[in-house]
Amino acid sequence: MAWFLVEITYVQEKLADVRPRHREFLSALADQGVVALGGPLGDGSGGISMYQAADEAALLEIIDKDPYHLEGVVAKRTVREFKPVIGSWIPKEA
Repeated sequence: MAWFLVEITYVQEKLADVRPRHREFLSALADQGVVALGGPLGDGSGGISMYQAADEAALLEIIDKDPYHLEGVVAKRTVREFKPVIGSWIPKEA
């Protein structure tokens, strides 16, 4: 499994209406262990989420189902693989 950082820039006019469905979507993925964290940027221009998926193709299948993507809230999306090495939530190697 690989980790990915996904950053999106919002289409502001559509944001408020779709946000509840987007948060339900991410919450369900968090319950499944797919989303480690997610939230808006401080300036409200977009958000960042961290996902775990088999590969980038699998990740894209997941995030393409996000209501933000489906309902036109995403003006721009950037996906980058991330290799975390430090953090309290990272499993310790034996």
